[in-house]
Amino acid sequence: MRSPRRCSRNGCPRQAVATLTYVYNESTAVVGPLAAFAEPHTYDLCEPHARSLTAPRGWDVVRHEGEFEPPPPTTDDLVALAEAVREAARPVAPRPPEDDHDPATTAPPTGRRGHLRVIPPTH
Repeated sequence: MRSPRRCSRNGCPRQAVATLTYVYNESTAVVGPLAAFAEPHTYDLCEPHARSLTAPRGWDVVRHEGEFEPPPPTTDDLVALAEAVREAARPVAPRPPEDDHDPATTAPPTGRRGHLRVIPPTH
């Protein structure tokens, strides 16, 4: 499994392979290999956008010279995938048949849908 991170450019569906960081006090844009973690104030870019990036007038662009390789799968990616598969495969518990019961003497049932749970109000 590859990294699920996508290019930050609007409408681009490609996988990110580079990270763009701005160094404002030096008027420099740095395009390097994909960072290990998504950080605030950085932008993930696909290869075409990383190669064609331009900076404002008066700014420098420092660009990684080698190939932009997609990151290898990590344990976190594999664990997240395994958890998603387990959650999707869990059977849904059958609902008990609806009887005529006195709502004043029995508590309303709690419900579960996906990762959300409905908890009845307490009176």
